[in-house]
Amino acid sequence: MILQPMRRLRGTAERGVTMLIVLVLLSVMLLGGLALARLTEVGTLASGNSAYHQAAMAASEIGLNSAFVAVKALGDENTSVTGWYSAIALAKDTNGLPNVDWTAAPALSVGALTVNYVAERACIVTPVTDPLRQCLVKQDPKPGSRVAGPEPLDPPNARQFRITVRVADAKGTQVFVQSLVTKGT
Repeated sequence: MILQPMRRLRGTAERGVTMLIVLVLLSVMLLGGLALARLTEVGTLASGNSAYHQAAMAASEIGLNSAFVAVKALGDENTSVTGWYSAIALAKDTNGLPNVDWTAAPALSVGALTVNYVAERACIVTPVTDPLRQCLVKQDPKPGSRVAGPEPLDPPNARQFRITVRVADAKGTQVFVQSLVTKGT
């Protein structure tokens, strides 16, 4: 009789250890499943960000082309046009972006994106009397000098304009693109 109660105690204790091991394994599996779910979410967010960036870059091309057409149509380059054009270089923020009111800039809708642009002549004064000294130009080289690259230099009467494009979505995400364009006479 004494042997039977000891067997019961030994069997009951073993069942308790098994239960503890099963609970630990279930906890580890739960944590692994949560980590896998989080990694999947991060991957989805990263691919979404990449797709948005590519869409914004494609939309910025429309803004750059629209701004360049507007710059080419300017009658008087020495007169600023409120909202989108400055006859002299604008003050920049720490990121190199012009300090402008983007709500006053021309707006284009490209799908769910809003594209705004501003243009500024790359000159320090207006009116320009000496473009080689007062404006950013690619000068013709002196005879005998060496110029790197296959791109030809612009004549002195060509003018440089910096176009800044802002692409924004409904969530407030913004992408900025800048381009330097040349307008010849």
